[in-house]
Amino acid sequence: MEEERARRIVETLRARNVFAHVKLPQAGITQYGIRVVLPDGREAIWDNDGTAGLEAQIMRNGILVGFVASIPESENFGDGQITEAIATADYDRPVGRSRPSAGPRPAAAAPRPTGSLAQRLRSGFRG
Repeated sequence: MEEERARRIVETLRARNVFAHVKLPQAGITQYGIRVVLPDGREAIWDNDGTAGLEAQIMRNGILVGFVASIPESENFGDGQITEAIATADYDRPVGRSRPSAGPRPAAAAPRPTGSLAQRLRSGFRG
């Protein structure tokens, strides 16, 4: 995202009471992004990786804790659509979930021994 576009979107988000800032490029990246501070201490970094689609990384203390997946068709969004997507994103949606695979299942755990520890030890010493 270009700097001027990021600044326009941040202004519009702030007018909607979204705590947003322009995210400056990091070393090796020439793209600007938008940082949205979330009430629980996390922050969402939008469109700072140079990809075409609109997506966000959710960070807490510099550690990735989630993401908002790339929004379909967002590479063609105008400023208003980007603003709406950022302002209404579900930052609490579970991430990292996958569907169960049809592959092999892990081996079943061994059955837990019955009786107290003393009973198990006594039975082991009987001949």
